[in-house]
Amino acid sequence: MLSFRIVPRIALLCALALPVASNAQTAPVFEVAKDQSSVKFFVKASMSVTGTFDTWDASLTFASNNAATGVLDIKIQAGSVNTGSGLKDRKLKGDDFFAAGKYPTITFHSTKITKTGADTFVMDGNFTMRGVTKPEKLTLTVSGAGRGTGDIKGTMSFNRKDYGVNGEIPLIHIADQVDVSVDLKVKRTSGPALTFAN
Repeated sequence: MLSFRIVPRIALLCALALPVASNAQTAPVFEVAKDQSSVKFFVKASMSVTGTFDTWDASLTFASNNAATGVLDIKIQAGSVNTGSGLKDRKLKGDDFFAAGKYPTITFHSTKITKTGADTFVMDGNFTMRGVTKPEKLTLTVSGAGRGTGDIKGTMSFNRKDYGVNGEIPLIHIADQVDVSVDLKVKRTSGPALTFAN
């Protein structure tokens, strides 16, 4: 009788423990503080064309605590372009540039992340603008890694004409290369810390 009573108790304890183990969170969850972050662009020109986007979303997700499983998604509202000049903004929103009415969003979806240094990474991804999608690379510098909060600064350069952006602004000579910079303030809201392979 003694062994009969002990065995069910052990089985009950095991049954109670198993759901806890199976529900253990293995992937960290990060939140992007948009009010402290930005997405900007710069184009060399006879008069510099620089600006930011006022409306955008970004998410950073992981399948596990391995940093290599990270996926960055950025979705920009093209019509929210802000250069500080109403004339430039109207021109950039038009059909010769972003064609914001027809193609309202500009997106980047990462497909691979490679560690290149102690705090640097390269993200391969698909960049879409004006309905054209091409592979591009986002070079990242990360500060605060492993501490739960940090700063992700990234840069990407592309040829605007590859995406059908062939317009010009009167009296301004515009280069073909566009440089994009992202500055994302992120915070881990739950889950384990990330691990970074050497």
